[in-house]
Amino acid sequence: MRLNSPKINLIMKACQKASRPLIRDFGEIENLQVSSKAPGDFVSSADKRTEKIIIEELQKAGPDYGIISEEIGVINKANENNRWIIDPIDGTFNFLHGIPQFAISIAYEENKEILCGVVFNPITNEMFCAEKGNGAYLNNSRIRVSGKKKIENAMIVTGGPKQISKIKEKIFSEYVNISKKVANVRKFGSAALDMAYVACGRFDAYWQRELNYWDIAAGIIIVKEAGGFINFFEEDKNNLLNKNIIASNPIIHEELRELLGKKDIE
Repeated sequence: MRLNSPKINLIMKACQKASRPLIRDFGEIENLQVSSKAPGDFVSSADKRTEKIIIEELQKAGPDYGIISEEIGVINKANENNRWIIDPIDGTFNFLHGIPQFAISIAYEENKEILCGVVFNPITNEMFCAEKGNGAYLNNSRIRVSGKKKIENAMIVTGGPKQISKIKEKIFSEYVNISKKVANVRKFGSAALDMAYVACGRFDAYWQRELNYWDIAAGIIIVKEAGGFINFFEEDKNNLLNKNIIASNPIIHEELRELLGKKDIE
């Protein structure tokens, strides 16, 4: 029988509470596409409102806990031993265009280790959650990474470069090289959900450069508890909140790492 800790129950409650106005916001997107109002301003407002609800809920349990969140930045910076890692809307560009592929992502980190996390898509009502040692779940069902044995048969997901990226050509080159060796590469636009989909076996692997820690913090524990492997590569020692990540089932993980390490693939 699944028993949740107070921490994971708190995160789940925060996700549910923040999702209610967010679902209403999403319902307004279609009207915004044909109006003169700036959709970007609307999405920014939805992001901040969602974040505010989440932080208020989490702080009920520990007002002195550290917080790293996409919009507000860092709260209680001195406390690095107990921290919430929050992305109020991961996949804002999808949200902006009325595409229901976005999620609330919340993780709890203790002494630099993520102990639990939730990725919640409020539109599909899919809640992915995990706690260290207790497995990973989609709603009330236990999930596992795929058992795909050959990378040439794998469905892999990535995110591509950001508009402001200074290494676009490198990222495009990796995409081309890996595409030559796998069955299919997809781009869905939400790192949090990409990680969750690896955890439940919908995708066999995920890789991406230049992510923010809050994009993937919850996904890290969910993938690990689902039996997957996580690897960070070419880390920026000057910015530990910036991550390059590989997440996959354990069978094809090393081969994917090797492919990313090659300059050219025939």
